[in-house]
Amino acid sequence: MQINNTDLTWWKQGPIYQIYPRSFLDTNGDGVGDLEGIIQKLDYLKDLGIRGIWLSPIYPSPLFDFGYDISNYHDIDPVFGSLATFKRLVTEADRRGIGIIMDMVLNHTSHLHPWFIESRSSRDNPKRDWYIWHDGKAGLFGRGYPNNWMAAFGGHAWKWDPETGQYYLHLFTEEQPDLNWRNPQVQEAMLAEMRFWLDLGVKGFRLDVINYLIKDTLFRSNPYRFRLTYPRRHDLQHHQYDRNQSETYEIIRRIRSLMDSYAGTSEATMLVGEVYPDEGVHAPDLAATYIGSGQDLLHLAFDFSTIYIQLTAADLYSVLKTWYSVLSPGAWPCHVLSNHDQSRSASRLCAGPDQEAQKRLLAALLLTQRGTPFLYYGEEIGMEDGRIGRKDLQDPLGKKYYPFHPGRDRSRTPMQWDNGSAAGFTSGKPWLPVNPDYKERNVASQERDGTSLLAWYRDLIRLRDKEPALREGAIEFVESGLAENVLAYRRETAIRRETAIRRTAAIGRGEAADEVLVVLNVSGQTRPNPFRRGGTVLLSTHRKPDSPIEYDTRLAPWECTVYR
Repeated sequence: MQINNTDLTWWKQGPIYQIYPRSFLDTNGDGVGDLEGIIQKLDYLKDLGIRGIWLSPIYPSPLFDFGYDISNYHDIDPVFGSLATFKRLVTEADRRGIGIIMDMVLNHTSHLHPWFIESRSSRDNPKRDWYIWHDGKAGLFGRGYPNNWMAAFGGHAWKWDPETGQYYLHLFTEEQPDLNWRNPQVQEAMLAEMRFWLDLGVKGFRLDVINYLIKDTLFRSNPYRFRLTYPRRHDLQHHQYDRNQSETYEIIRRIRSLMDSYAGTSEATMLVGEVYPDEGVHAPDLAATYIGSGQDLLHLAFDFSTIYIQLTAADLYSVLKTWYSVLSPGAWPCHVLSNHDQSRSASRLCAGPDQEAQKRLLAALLLTQRGTPFLYYGEEIGMEDGRIGRKDLQDPLGKKYYPFHPGRDRSRTPMQWDNGSAAGFTSGKPWLPVNPDYKERNVASQERDGTSLLAWYRDLIRLRDKEPALREGAIEFVESGLAENVLAYRRETAIRRETAIRRTAAIGRGEAADEVLVVLNVSGQTRPNPFRRGGTVLLSTHRKPDSPIEYDTRLAPWECTVYR
């Protein structure tokens, strides 16, 4: 796999691009995106500057939760293609310096997986203990649930099986029974499934709800938690006993050991974990524990605090500063603003007449932070939440809680490639309605416009590639601008120039600087630059590259400027 001439491994260079395969590009007219469509757009992703592609699940599945209910871990669902197509995707991506990251669901399988079919066939089946079965509690009104655990998609997390007279645990839909990771046979079987994909050339895994693997041995009920936000009883609990058990870290160490056995000097593997806290809770310290020193647990973990931010300099500063502060010195951060489970950042954070400028600011924020940035497909053209009517809902969460919860379909609408039929996504009927704004917002139109949001993303990523300070340097925030709603920070490499003269000469020759300054005006008003230093513009929404910026410069509304 070809990578940049840098000491950083590919997944530290970033950015990583998440593709929801059903919605990326359909090449056979069935209305569902496929692997061939991803292959056809690899040059587009290479030109954007992508280093890795995270694929949401593409395994065979009955689709009760759109691929997160897996019935076969070592094949490709025919709707997406075949193993042969997948192998070609890995090869073609590798040729372009792009690593493939699979979405690995370890907590649960489909109820139609052969393991669970065996497990529920009888109490004495050899695979009975591969899943979590429990007797009901005796009560005044007959049999009761084993405890109060609630499922994320509604109702109790226990399903009664009349054939064998016990409950099985499902923390999501009842069609997603939880595996028993305390069983060594389960551990060996799941590691073998991961090994299958590593042998095919996969470079990494995004681990779904990785902090859910181990449950309390005593199956104690969760404490009550008061909330007004959602009607789900699941969110009225502090999930103390159905996730984040200490033994989970030992499981992750085993997985990391497997990954390290495949890692070479330039072909390093990676694990990025979805560490999900209680709903609505900011828990960067929890995510950080799953990275540890960065040597024997996860390589990366998502801090979802950025999903709940407000678009103010103070809030951005608080969330980012906290994330950096809780990480161990050897840990590598990552950053994300959107994914397949959340409202898109363009809809969540950008509004009013300045929303296009706000999208540029979010791009600059994401791509100038320390660590690996993750982009969600369509984010680079400013895709917004789709408008999904009740009759078009596909997501089980949306169907269950409509109209109180909109579900996740709104962030999964088809990629907007051009202004033709179905936005160039399919020649058939798309599985979800295309967002109506595709006529104006699409890749083709933005590729023709050198001032488009897509062009801005490309420029930012190229600048990140060029400047070591942006790619690997430390970060230091300047707090003096927060009161004026300006977020400012310096990125600086550990390598220092021997003298100021040599540094000045290097800058004069157009070489990468060891210090870069970033100023983001998070407001619609003119603001002062909190840096009391001038310099030369590298990239800006309002200034020409190589133009001077003075120490007393006023920042234009929503201005984003990177300078040395």
